[in-house]
Amino acid sequence: MPPASPHIVNQLRQLIYYHLDNHLLRNALFFAGRLQAYECRSSEAAYLLSLCYFRLGQVKSAYDYSRSSGSRGTHLGCAYIFAQSCLVLEKYLEGITALERSRTLWSLRNNWNKHTDSRRQHLPDAAAVHCLLGKLWQGQRNLDKAIDSYAEALKLNPFMWDAFLSLCDLGVNVRIPNVFQMTPEMRRLLQTSPTDENTLETLDESPPPNPLSQSQATNNINISSSQPSSNDPFSISKNRINGDVRPNLGSSALFEKLNGSRTIITPISGGDLDYHEMDTPTGPSSFNSDTLSSKDFVGNGMISMTSTLHSIEPPLAPMRKGRTLHGMGVDPNAEAPPKMRSHSIKAKSRTKPESEDLESASLNKQPSMSFGISNHKRTASGHAAPSASGNSSSTQATNSSDPMAPQRRSIRLFNQIRPQNGKFSVSGSIGTKGGRELKKAKAIGTKSRSVNTLNVGRVVSGNRKHGELMEIDGKEQRNPSTSHSSASDPMQRPANNESTKEKEALKWLFELFTKLGSGYFALSHYQCQDAIQILNSITPSQRETPWVLAQIGKAFYEQGIYADAEKYFARIKTMAPARLEDMEVYSTVLWHTKNDIDLAFLAHEITDLDRTSPQAWCAIGNSFSLQKDHDQALKCFRRATQLDPKFAYAFTLQGHEHVANEEYDKALGAYRSGIAVESRHYNAWYGLGKVFEKQGKYEYAEQHYRTAAAINPTNAVLVCCIGVVLEKMKNPQAALAQYSRSCDLAPQSALSRFKKARVLMALQQPREALAELLVLKDIAPDEANVHFLLGRVYKTLGQKSSAIRHFTTSLNLDPKWKASHYIKEAMEQIEDEEDDYDAP
Repeated sequence: MPPASPHIVNQLRQLIYYHLDNHLLRNALFFAGRLQAYECRSSEAAYLLSLCYFRLGQVKSAYDYSRSSGSRGTHLGCAYIFAQSCLVLEKYLEGITALERSRTLWSLRNNWNKHTDSRRQHLPDAAAVHCLLGKLWQGQRNLDKAIDSYAEALKLNPFMWDAFLSLCDLGVNVRIPNVFQMTPEMRRLLQTSPTDENTLETLDESPPPNPLSQSQATNNINISSSQPSSNDPFSISKNRINGDVRPNLGSSALFEKLNGSRTIITPISGGDLDYHEMDTPTGPSSFNSDTLSSKDFVGNGMISMTSTLHSIEPPLAPMRKGRTLHGMGVDPNAEAPPKMRSHSIKAKSRTKPESEDLESASLNKQPSMSFGISNHKRTASGHAAPSASGNSSSTQATNSSDPMAPQRRSIRLFNQIRPQNGKFSVSGSIGTKGGRELKKAKAIGTKSRSVNTLNVGRVVSGNRKHGELMEIDGKEQRNPSTSHSSASDPMQRPANNESTKEKEALKWLFELFTKLGSGYFALSHYQCQDAIQILNSITPSQRETPWVLAQIGKAFYEQGIYADAEKYFARIKTMAPARLEDMEVYSTVLWHTKNDIDLAFLAHEITDLDRTSPQAWCAIGNSFSLQKDHDQALKCFRRATQLDPKFAYAFTLQGHEHVANEEYDKALGAYRSGIAVESRHYNAWYGLGKVFEKQGKYEYAEQHYRTAAAINPTNAVLVCCIGVVLEKMKNPQAALAQYSRSCDLAPQSALSRFKKARVLMALQQPREALAELLVLKDIAPDEANVHFLLGRVYKTLGQKSSAIRHFTTSLNLDPKWKASHYIKEAMEQIEDEEDDYDAP
């Protein structure tokens, strides 16, 4: 089999990345298959093919194609796709092994701030790999190594949000200010950011060699375009300076100023253009198809540009020769016309590109260029230089008086933009207009003309010494060193301003992420009130987004404030009607508020959006559960767990329905499945405790309730459940402590306060119980149990009239109450006691 052609490989890779970037995955897969067939032993081809399969959702195919190079760790891309496939296929150990074997390929990579419009990094860096390792270790149930991997990812890249969320979900105590801050690596990269490279580092060029001939330049194009780059995913030739790949220059303003007009620049071979690979067009000696070329050269720089037909300005006129034009009857030996004023020179500079002057600068070095231009040497002032031959004087006279000879500007004007000492020096002479006429500036009144700040170092005439100062427009001329420094400062100031703006942008992002992270951290540790306060402090533009509103809604839901939670989720549904995330929580909120109409409508909406989402089936199940159809609800929750076996909340809802049907063994299995998926899912621990409580296993129930309360220590219901179990275990003092704590956590909790008052009555503390009941009466004024207990307290305290009044209120609120006969007996006892007291 003949060796693979790098040009064919390069074209196929470009096609693959083109279709991947445009989300045309089927096309990308087809071309990846062609590349794999052309280079069957190439790890890069296997990586691209497995990448296409993985993005298409065909995880098993991605696993198979990336296994050869990925499992051995010989190619970073294959190892990364192989590990991601292993995560989906639950082959965690294989993925961990592949990433560890390829550690030398990614341990020192950092792709932060290296993605621009013209540059991309197609392979993962160390932060991304550490985040994937954390997920694999978490799937392997090795939480210590998972936490270490997530923490390492955040150290390398504080914007690795997925790693931060995983740490919070694992219950790790994260110090938020230490996470979202600029790392030393970020500071180093900001100093050498692509913006700085575009503005400053492009000046550091090697000295240009002698001008190339047309044939040498053509060969140079072929060599440059045929060498693929190993660092670029598209294998496009890029400029290298001191071993580093330089980014795109970003702007051709310098060349526009030299050309006098805006030109259309196109990249060579579809790649990025650097200053080292750019060239300005020169004026052709004659306007014909033989001499006009779309590629012209100055030094060794190279630029690919369109012909003059694609330029905005009209095409240049043919260059005039130093000969008699017989058709026009013009004699070159005739007296030269008087010089035009500066404004005429300005008008002429618009039609004649500056590249012709660059050409004249090159001609002073090597006058034997084959561009069809006469080889006349001139002095710095523009006059013809004396020749060593015998007819030099006549030649000088002819050239100086030749009106048809092309007028050239001062050569010293371009001495300051020509590379000096191996560095490309930008001087203030760029943009000087009418340089040859500046020595008459005062005479023709150029004071009214605005002088550019870059034009302070202009050299006026070759007759003036280099170090002399001259007054222009009433200002003192600076020396060349001052001119160079003043010209370079405007180039450095934008770079410094750009770096400052980058740091300010990072500071703003870190402040925003600190608030978002603090809010999510507080919510993950069930510090709901703190989470609400932090998230509400975010700017309105960021707060009024679905993700932030969902966190606030869940914070209210965890506190049991279902009305406020419903408001926030309703706003989310209005703002993002197609959102599926957190909709299972919204359906549970509607279940608690007994809003069956909205719950049924929500279930229909989510089902229409995505029938295969677990959130849709959870909403349908909650709707059936609210209608007391527990069997249909169970079917829906089972379907949700089939669609997503990692959806822990569906297992918990399934367990609740089993408890409602008194199927306790099945409920235990469902709750345990939820805990297996997510160990910090406190709802499942609560469900286990409830099942054991109903089975009379109070010790087990207390243990599971305490586990749930340890995960969510601010939940008053869990603490109250512990008190109920302790009360049933004949430990009223411990139960009273739990009830008191529950009342502190939720002062408006009627259940906790009622149980606390009942325990106080059992402990013979009627006055403390009366204080709790009076508060409870304001919370639940229409509750029959509250008035019945108040009657008992007043009876104990001897306040018989108050006791009879509350007993009567209790009967009126619930006449069919099963405890009504006890109330009647208590009222009769009070009457009997009064009769006994009145008897003689």
